[in-house]
Amino acid sequence: MASMFPQCNRSLDRRSDICKPREFSTVKPEQVRRSANYQPSIWSFDYIQSLSSKYTDEEYASRANNLKETVKEMIHNAGKPLGTLELVDALQRLGIAYHFVDEITDAMEVIYGDYFKKEDKWNKMDINLKALGFRLLRQHGYHVPQEIFLNFMEKIQELKPHLHDDMVAMLNLYEASYYSFEDEDILDDAKDITTKYLKENLENLDENMLSLVNHALEVPLNLSVGRVEARWFIKVYANRGHMNPTLIELAKLDFDMVQAIYIEDLKHTSRWWKNTKWEKNLSFARDRLVESLLWTTGITDRPCFSFARRTLTKVIVLITIIDDIYDVYGTLDELEQFSDATRRWDINAIKELPDYMQICFLGLYNTINDIIYNTLTDKGLLITEYLKEAWLGLLNAYLVEARWYRDGYIPTFKEYLENGLISISCPLVLMHLMLSTSVSSYEEIKRCLERCETLFRYSSIIGRLFDDLGTSRDEMARGDIAKSIQCYMHETGATEEEARAYIKSYVMKTWKILNKERPRAGDSQFLKEFYDNTTNLVKMAQFMYSDGDGHGRPEVAESRIASLLLNPIQGI
Repeated sequence: MASMFPQCNRSLDRRSDICKPREFSTVKPEQVRRSANYQPSIWSFDYIQSLSSKYTDEEYASRANNLKETVKEMIHNAGKPLGTLELVDALQRLGIAYHFVDEITDAMEVIYGDYFKKEDKWNKMDINLKALGFRLLRQHGYHVPQEIFLNFMEKIQELKPHLHDDMVAMLNLYEASYYSFEDEDILDDAKDITTKYLKENLENLDENMLSLVNHALEVPLNLSVGRVEARWFIKVYANRGHMNPTLIELAKLDFDMVQAIYIEDLKHTSRWWKNTKWEKNLSFARDRLVESLLWTTGITDRPCFSFARRTLTKVIVLITIIDDIYDVYGTLDELEQFSDATRRWDINAIKELPDYMQICFLGLYNTINDIIYNTLTDKGLLITEYLKEAWLGLLNAYLVEARWYRDGYIPTFKEYLENGLISISCPLVLMHLMLSTSVSSYEEIKRCLERCETLFRYSSIIGRLFDDLGTSRDEMARGDIAKSIQCYMHETGATEEEARAYIKSYVMKTWKILNKERPRAGDSQFLKEFYDNTTNLVKMAQFMYSDGDGHGRPEVAESRIASLLLNPIQGI
């Protein structure tokens, strides 16, 4: 029989204070429990609290402000549309566009009105201007129809793969195709043709261009995580022969200054986690505080959203622990008791729960009530019912899966997905996200929920499928319920390879729906921010699960955590 205790990793002693088997302190001896043998965290409390950054000093903020003024002038004086679009693209990929929202908005409005709004202008543009403009304008909420690329094959045939500018045009057309809506056949054809073209001409590229193309083929811009892209692109951009030194200095400085804020977010939530004492008392579950904070830096990366990141980190930790209780550790009777206690939201209900669930419920109750209290005092909004409903939705979905496990039931792909889009916890995370960012009235909450219903649903579907693609093998190996891949195989007789291919194509079709849900150019800044944060959650799912279970297995996420949270670009 496999050991119930995680194996120690002696190579990680620099972060782990003590490496020893964990003990269950609240399990009745007669109760046999399942165990997933989760590995312990490799990030100790003392190590996290020891973290610091010099980029909190005022001298860095002062230098950054001076650089930002220079960049504002660059945007105003960019001149020709292609130069303006290339500058905006660079700012976005370097991760510093959020400093220049007004300037970029004004520039995009002019370019749309002067060049892309009028059909008679299209034929006068080269393919590069069309492609870059199309991508950036759609990204900023402007309606540019796919017909701008009518007869694009004629333009492609004129391109020469050994010429740098021609390959840039093909790469921009490839990236533009990922901003397509449903039934946009021209863009589907453009994606297929440019993908084939780029792959067939890799040997014609210089080192810098080869890096850009390989990177895009692996993760297109519409699927990339902002902070991950920024860290990668800063290095690539710095090696360009025509790079702008002001942009690269600001990008490096800004990355390290924002990282310093993330470190403070991590230290804050680490103190909360230590105070829960769940690491000791619920040691059968995953201790994934740092991984949870990593999620939040991808979801809402701007420095002003520390409160949201800290809130979401706690929420994701709670979800992780409760998921392990429902998925692995608890009995069905206990899970039903826990769900009922949550439905009642009554502290007296814990008397009916077993010891380990009393600890879990009280931790959930106190943490969520703290969030409710802070929102009430800061915004004057009482959000208890919104959060109760969202948490109950998650627990009910967990219960469905627990019953499937007990009965040995394999649902259809559709049945699994309808429940799985809730059990993946995206709707709950998004509810917390909405209430912890810019929403300021009950009417605004109502409008957002009505307007974003489709956004909630389809982002959750994609998140569920990305999770399954990365984790289902580990979960099936420990005897969990069938995931989307296995449900599709069981229903259709497909092989695992065929099922995975189908699910990947399903993801891309669903992503087109999200593209169409993007707020319009004139919509509120809150809706734009919420859309970006929602799609960022999906992008983080792709990032976390692209090489396996980045949330469940500490070694998968270790280098990513170091890169995004711990190691500054400009050195210690």
